[in-house]
Amino acid sequence: MMKKSNYDKYPFVPVPDAADACVIGWDVIGARLQKFITQRHTPKTIVIVECYPGVDEPAVLNELKARLNPVLTVHAAEAMYKPDKIDTLVAPFLGGEDPLFGFLSGLSLANFFDIERLWHFRNAIADVKKGVVLVVGCGASLIAWGGILIYADLARWEAQLRFRRNESSNLGVENRTLAASLQYKRAFFVDWRVADRWKRPLIRYWDFVLDTNNPCEPKLAEGEAVRQGLRQAVKQPFRVVPFFDPAPWGGQWMKKVCDLDRSAKNYGWCFDCVPEENSLLLGFGETRFEIPALDVVFHQPRALLGDKVHARFGDEFPIRFDFLDTMGGGNLSFQVHPLTEYIQQNFGMHYTQDESYYLLDAGPGASVYLGMSDGVDPEAMARDLEAAQSGVTPFPAEKYANQFPAKKHDHFLIPAGTVHCSGAENMVLEISATPYIFTFKMWDWGRLGLDGQPRPIHLQHGLANVEWDCTTEWTKKNLVNCFEPIANGDGWLEERTGLHEREFIETRRHWFTEKVPHHTNGGVNVLNLVEGEEAIVESPSGAFAPFIVHYAETFIVPAAVGEYTIRPHGASVGKECATMKAFVR
Repeated sequence: MMKKSNYDKYPFVPVPDAADACVIGWDVIGARLQKFITQRHTPKTIVIVECYPGVDEPAVLNELKARLNPVLTVHAAEAMYKPDKIDTLVAPFLGGEDPLFGFLSGLSLANFFDIERLWHFRNAIADVKKGVVLVVGCGASLIAWGGILIYADLARWEAQLRFRRNESSNLGVENRTLAASLQYKRAFFVDWRVADRWKRPLIRYWDFVLDTNNPCEPKLAEGEAVRQGLRQAVKQPFRVVPFFDPAPWGGQWMKKVCDLDRSAKNYGWCFDCVPEENSLLLGFGETRFEIPALDVVFHQPRALLGDKVHARFGDEFPIRFDFLDTMGGGNLSFQVHPLTEYIQQNFGMHYTQDESYYLLDAGPGASVYLGMSDGVDPEAMARDLEAAQSGVTPFPAEKYANQFPAKKHDHFLIPAGTVHCSGAENMVLEISATPYIFTFKMWDWGRLGLDGQPRPIHLQHGLANVEWDCTTEWTKKNLVNCFEPIANGDGWLEERTGLHEREFIETRRHWFTEKVPHHTNGGVNVLNLVEGEEAIVESPSGAFAPFIVHYAETFIVPAAVGEYTIRPHGASVGKECATMKAFVR
């Protein structure tokens, strides 16, 4: 392991010739907008500030109102239905009393608005003949059109943190005192789906984008410069901004390797490539402008994903890389992921969370629970799980599931329906499909969550999805270290490492001391440097600038890149390195 971390927590995509495209601070933002308004030479200007859920709309409205001196100000929320009607509207998608799961909403933003109130504000805007009209909020562009369009954006991770700090409410209601987990569930199944449907077609029309992730440092960028940044991202390898979170089972490995706060109790999760959740930083000169990474998926889906992947998944990024750190921590929950038909019928997702555990590191005694033991009686296992959940006796996981020893660079494949659990002393690179939250915990070792409350257990869901015939010999043969050398060259070896034939993701490991040829073959690639301190990604034709990656960093190679190479760099020259690569079959 390296002596000093070189893991980059703030990677960015440099945007060429755009150093002056972004300004910082409300006073400068106001002056920039005033100048733009003046240059339009029209007696009346409508400034439309469309907002993503979680943006502090009153703050944005008040700051701009103080600097633009509008003759009429409209807060879009005032045209929405009353909160009780919105609660009724979204209730069918929230799963009743279920604390975690719901059903993906097909609602549109217009469903949240009272048509009479909409027309009241539209008519009021039409009556203004001269001066600035300011319309702010989620749905602002539903009320007015044809003016200056500003999109106030927010990363979903920041939105989640605002829920935890009781600083934000769900769409159309005031519920900031609700448990953050329930706010997240409502955002996941309703708010974000609604807002994303509204955002997609607007991207091409943005005059400006407002980065509201740091309330103390708002940033305004020209819309075309942001779109230029999104186009630039898909011409080269790039990384999204990782984020880290503690867990009841969290460990200590990432503190050192990723240079995190040593005083924190633990870090369990790192989301290093989950574009639906992560941010993307654009570099405008020395300024870093933060937008959701999902914006590049929405705006450049074919160049990013490739035609075949786009045809299959639409503008969804289907591959997820994240870390699970139990080094110095505890076992993950004993769990299973839903079968495809189950997730489609019960939660509205198109595909399920097939995954795998690749071991970046492992300590003494490390193990992974995977697949059923031979001769398991499903009814007996159900009884023991129910008894454990009732507090009668701990669940004997080793009686019902295989427990395989784990070491660094092992790879355990986990198709949906396979019971599994990473034990303590593992550092897992989880490679999976991206339905995000659909993990059915069946046993959590009798512990409490970080909030001091029992973590949700979904025993009925779990038992309904267990593949009981994934027993010991089948699991050993099909899911544990299924390495197959398939190609080699001067100083490199390529191995097929999975995933299982039921999973749509293919993974390849390359060991190398020299330059390795790669090709996207028309589909997006996701890679992690799993061995070696540093490597460099290059274009044989010079199509993109050389891109340096460090140990444990995940990076995306868009489909449009085509041919690329990877070789050791810096301190790794002359030493063996390795990457794990995933792509859609």
